[in-house]
Amino acid sequence: MSGELSEAGIEVYESPVFKKALDMLCDEDVAIIEDEIDIIIANPEIGQQKRGDLSYLRVHKFSLNGQQVLLGYNWQEEKLTLHLLMKISTITPKSVARLI
Repeated sequence: MSGELSEAGIEVYESPVFKKALDMLCDEDVAIIEDEIDIIIANPEIGQQKRGDLSYLRVHKFSLNGQQVLLGYNWQEEKLTLHLLMKISTITPKSVARLI
């Protein structure tokens, strides 16, 4: 999906961290995540805007197999960059520091 155009004509890029997380999931989970990405494309401001050093990032929360998942992204002029995909239970200060 990296650098591809969505059906809405939006460029979608995947960071290496996002791509690696996506590659570890089964096809059914990937389909759910792609549906969530379509929701973000339809309404880019759906995610919560972060503050401070992560102010460039928005985080969209959704449920995947009964677990809450965060999808970190930023949106700039018809370009969506997917940065992070993480289960809420796995968030640590070290994992957040990798984004900076």
